[in-house]
Amino acid sequence: MKLSGNLFKMHVENMQTVQYTLKLGDNKILMNGLIGKTIRLKYDGVINCIHCGRKTKTSFSQGFCYPCFTSVPEADPAVVKPELDLAHEGISRDMEWAKTHSLVDHYVYLAFSSNVKVGVTRCTQVPTRWIDQGAIKAVVLAKTPYRNLAGQIEVAMKDLFADKTNWRKMLSNISCDDEVLLNAKDEALENFPAEFEEYYFDDDTITLINFPVEKYPEKVKSINLDKLPEFEKMLVGIKGQYLIFDDNYVINIRKHNGYFVELEW
Repeated sequence: MKLSGNLFKMHVENMQTVQYTLKLGDNKILMNGLIGKTIRLKYDGVINCIHCGRKTKTSFSQGFCYPCFTSVPEADPAVVKPELDLAHEGISRDMEWAKTHSLVDHYVYLAFSSNVKVGVTRCTQVPTRWIDQGAIKAVVLAKTPYRNLAGQIEVAMKDLFADKTNWRKMLSNISCDDEVLLNAKDEALENFPAEFEEYYFDDDTITLINFPVEKYPEKVKSINLDKLPEFEKMLVGIKGQYLIFDDNYVINIRKHNGYFVELEW
């Protein structure tokens, strides 16, 4: 089978094992079924903005052309730093977009990907956000009515927990006992800012995530399509937004949003 189109981040479903669907242009490919098979991926040098579709020499913020990067709400700095979101004050690149992305319930969470990390996501993005980060377990720490509040709580927790994932460690065969997350949540509660106490989430339910990985890399080596535009390798697993191959190489699909490629298996 041979298909071509622009890459988009994989859609995920948290079933007994995470199910991945790759959107390649108008095509949808069930990636779990390709594990154990050899695939060939070829990049032809074209990148299209994932928002407007225009050609761009450089992909900004994982898939945008520069004009969209500086104007569309999906690329606003507050997407990465929620404490900068000012939609609750009526300030946004697009207030209609903000009504469904900023001015809705948000979670502050603790997840274990490479270590215990703190993060923020919309309630509707659970557990998608955790899966995309490669987290194997997660627990909610706080629930807020809009994004900025969640961002403020996250900032207050950064003295205790990392807010970024070590992607190389995440792609190793790591494990985490429930007590690790529950103890971290207890520590967070002890240091929880008084002004945000009403938003503390008093539910210790832990979400477990199982990824479809047959073999983890011993020493992770990353593929960049700008440097290696064509390769043929056996797919042995998927974790986060990474495809894992049998020779320790991995490729971050989300990093290559908008790249026009040909996929064959």
